Amino acid sequence: MELGTIEREMYVEAPPEVVFDVVSNPEHIKQWWPDDARYEATPGSTGEIVFGDRDDGGTVVAFTVVDVEPPHRFSFRWTQPADQAAAEGNSLLVTFRLTPSGGGTLLRFSETGFRELGWEAAVLEEQYRDHVAGWDHFLPRLTAYVATLRVRP
Repeated sequence: MELGTIEREMYVEAPPEVVFDVVSNPEHIKQWWPDDARYEATPGSTGEIVFGDRDDGGTVVAFTVVDVEPPHRFSFRWTQPADQAAAEGNSLLVTFRLTPSGGGTLLRFSETGFRELGWEAAVLEEQYRDHVAGWDHFLPRLTAYVATLRVRP
């Protein structure tokens, strides 16, 4: 099993401009992924996402925006050590690529950088499987959330 990249492809029934906002704007992203998100959707912006209750044992994760190319691409880095700025080799890179398709958007998702983190094999496999399970849970929530916006392509 190759444990270096997670890739998913899905069709979203909304125009790329809407899907871009849903994957890049913290107010939208926290509706389908983390419980809270605080960052500016500009390259180099740092912030955080929170899973659970921040004040009651929730997990706070540093978040650094890498690319913002509306309405085609949004990417960020996360999971770096708390005392380091996110960079290649110490964090994972998540990228959303959006392409118009029919009346909606083809969303191509990837998360890369697992092998570059230098984890021992067992940790690499555990982290990779955890992220696969997480994205397999959260990405369908993205399409369900877009449907609640009542946007017509």
